[in-house]
Amino acid sequence: MTTPNPRHPITWTTNPKRVRVQAAGHVIADTADALTLNEAGYGPVQYLPRRDIETGFLSPSPKVTQCPYKGAATHYSILIDGALIENVAWSYEDPLLAVEAIRGRIAFYPDKVEVYEVDEEALKHHQRT
Repeated sequence: MTTPNPRHPITWTTNPKRVRVQAAGHVIADTADALTLNEAGYGPVQYLPRRDIETGFLSPSPKVTQCPYKGAATHYSILIDGALIENVAWSYEDPLLAVEAIRGRIAFYPDKVEVYEVDEEALKHHQRT
């Protein structure tokens, strides 16, 4: 295993916005406690706490991947409205020490479900008008 370094940086910040995940028209996650992880040249990834995810939709997948910087990732599929969306999410159950902050959090593939930020100020304004 390798730790993040200047050639392969990994950083994370608390996302100040509410983050939601929607699958087949259903909101399956909604949190004000997302971590935005930025890794090397990849796009940002939202890691959500399990407590804010409707985990009843998730089932473990046999797929396991290995990241030299984060550890082994367990994958999950979703059964929703009778449709199976395979390998829609992943979690590092025992992440490497350098990325301990993502323990207990799940990330979703944005090409399989909709992961989006909610602008709560705009939402409040819209509700008043």
